[in-house]
Amino acid sequence: MGAYLLRRVLAGVAVLFVASFLVYLLVSVSGNPLAQLQANPHISPATIAAARAELHLNEPLLQRYWTWLSGVAHGNFGTATTGQLVGPQLWPRIEVTLKMVIPATILSILIAVLIGVLGAVKQYSKVDHLLTGLAYLFFSTPVFVVAILLKDYLAVDVNNGIGHTVLYTIGQNTPGTTGFWNVLTDNVQHTVLPVLTLTVVTYAAWSRYQRAALLDVLNTDYIRLARAKGLTRRRVLYVHGLRNALVPVVTVVSLDFATILGGAVIVEIAFGWQGFGQFLFQALTGPVSPDVNSVQAWLVIAATAVIVFNIVADVAYGLLDPRIRYA
Repeated sequence: MGAYLLRRVLAGVAVLFVASFLVYLLVSVSGNPLAQLQANPHISPATIAAARAELHLNEPLLQRYWTWLSGVAHGNFGTATTGQLVGPQLWPRIEVTLKMVIPATILSILIAVLIGVLGAVKQYSKVDHLLTGLAYLFFSTPVFVVAILLKDYLAVDVNNGIGHTVLYTIGQNTPGTTGFWNVLTDNVQHTVLPVLTLTVVTYAAWSRYQRAALLDVLNTDYIRLARAKGLTRRRVLYVHGLRNALVPVVTVVSLDFATILGGAVIVEIAFGWQGFGQFLFQALTGPVSPDVNSVQAWLVIAATAVIVFNIVADVAYGLLDPRIRYA
């Protein structure tokens, strides 16, 4: 196991290195970060030259990339086009995004497994057709549409019915809130709708994988043998069937983590959260863009998370299926 994990980590570092270089190349040639300064007649050439030197734009592309990579190795993600250091901006943004992504991922997995099992057990029944229809509906609906519907209908109806604001539709918290219980309650009220939005669009595809995987397992010979030996259907389903049916789902969840981060970008914009996704959006569309260092920082952290999730998934395979061995 140790040798296998070492090989996976080294392979992940190589993939991260190649991906970072390609993205750095694409972002660097996609626009001029100093275009706005150069278009302003009140900005002196000396100021533009100083900004160019600060962003290392007067160096060759490979040298700029190496300078950036050397800084990242020491925990320095460089300077944004606004003049601020990128590193100190990242961690508060990541904390905001994780407040939404972690609960949404956990809820999506639980709901997907539950609905997938129910659909497989009651195959082609009315319940199965209903769950399948809802899954296809949510899967095909854009994230921002789900966010708008939840804000305009669920939040408005609930708030009007109760008589005061319970579900907030904008921001990740209320400034000035004090006290542990008040802060906790306020954070939950701001988090419900973004988490629900991300959960709805995420669980749908995972539930289909869970249903298909469990149906394949239930038709295998060892399941028939277990039933023939007199084991109860519940024991066969949950002890022998579900455990093996989770292997494909674990793969999909680990591979889809990048998709969840992508969905989080749209959700944060829809609900006005200043998180990791909003950080990327502002770096790509801000008044001084493209912000190469900010985009690169987002990529490195997101890609690292994807690689880690894939390694965790590989380890989980062996826990779910004892037949899997790591050479």
